[in-house]
Amino acid sequence: RITFNFYYSLAFTNGIGNHNIFCLHCATAYLVKICGANFSFNAIGKCKAVVKIKGDSLPVIAADTVVVAEGVILGKPQNEEDAVEMLKQLSGKTHKVMTGIAVSYAGEMLAEVCETEVVFRELTDEEIKKYVATGEPLDKAGAYGIQGMGAVLVEKINGCYNNVVGLPLTRLQLILAKLGVC
Repeated sequence: RITFNFYYSLAFTNGIGNHNIFCLHCATAYLVKICGANFSFNAIGKCKAVVKIKGDSLPVIAADTVVVAEGVILGKPQNEEDAVEMLKQLSGKTHKVMTGIAVSYAGEMLAEVCETEVVFRELTDEEIKKYVATGEPLDKAGAYGIQGMGAVLVEKINGCYNNVVGLPLTRLQLILAKLGVC
């Protein structure tokens, strides 16, 4: 878990000429160093790694999603106990879901962060234990999946639903359009 205060969008040309289409998604923590230092997305690193290996005929798409609660990044829980603690931390509160998305095509890379606010309803200890026992939370950032049984934990969202699922499709389409792909 990494504490941070803000995110921002960036765009740059990477100087690499070869690309293939690959969609990568993984809910691991962003590499963050704030206050005048470096800021990097896992999405950018994934994108660059695929570009290096696969060539250039189609775009490379990479994404990385995290849940941010009270300034702390929650990646995937390490075990059931970790999932229970994450869900207790989210219960009855508002948190953010942030997805870094990077697209590389024809020597240019664009990367952005999509942010959605999610409000959890108050959860009982019994509800949390039953949900964790399903196994669903164990491979999800923040220990829940809005697209599955975790949908009933969410009271409301403000922003992109697909971002909470893990890939902000509208943002992706806009980036692809900027790069001249569609």
